[in-house]
Amino acid sequence: MNFLILGDIVGNPGQLALNKNLKELIQKNQIDFTIVNGENAADDGKGITESISNSLFEIGVNVITSGNHIWDKSETVKFIDKEKRLLRPANLVEGSPGSGIGVYNMDKKKITVINMMGNVFMRKTEDLFKFAEGLKKKIILKKNTDFLIIDLHGEITSEKMALGHFFDGHATCVVGTHTHVPTSDTRVLEKGTAYQTDLGMCGDYNSVIGMDKNNSIMKFLKKKDTKPHFPSTGEATISGVIVNADKETGLAKNIKQVMYGGDLNK
Repeated sequence: MNFLILGDIVGNPGQLALNKNLKELIQKNQIDFTIVNGENAADDGKGITESISNSLFEIGVNVITSGNHIWDKSETVKFIDKEKRLLRPANLVEGSPGSGIGVYNMDKKKITVINMMGNVFMRKTEDLFKFAEGLKKKIILKKNTDFLIIDLHGEITSEKMALGHFFDGHATCVVGTHTHVPTSDTRVLEKGTAYQTDLGMCGDYNSVIGMDKNNSIMKFLKKKDTKPHFPSTGEATISGVIVNADKETGLAKNIKQVMYGGDLNK
């Protein structure tokens, strides 16, 4: 089974790139299931709306993950409970709206997607590794799920890498999101779990992590006339990975990096 997993969509450029190219990417690579991180998909780069979520589902996205910006649009609190294809970090405080774990059926196979958020330099959440330890005991490949995909939304590489090794052999794939910069450590780990520390973003790379570069520089210079961050408006690069998974074991056969369009086109 082929999974397409894409990094954070940033603003209107990211939306446009997916609207224009996603169906072709899915068809060309024979993708069975598509996951994107949508927490920066709103036009201003902060949060996601119901209409944007629906438009992503219409063009072929199966699941939307998120992170620390999930509540930036107040309407999300109202519709996330009913929209099971939009996930928030599973290790948010108990009682948060929505869910961080989704189970989806496709071709008589059960696909589990888990969205978690790191503890270091991030919004306060439950202890990541204690939470993950509990999940590993409950969700078991080929016992109660056929495939397990994990999106860890986190700031630091060591935390993401540790979680990847922690789930090696227990998950189909562990990928990181949040930094908006794609890493080059794309590989299948020793026990069969596909991994990349950060998927990068679906946004304009002629920017500062998707935001207007000149305004970002002004912020670092502490200029008084600096505006709040707003997305850069150039052509976006679609960044992520394609994972080919074994239907018998649920583990990864291979993983390859995707960079399509814009400045990082390969």
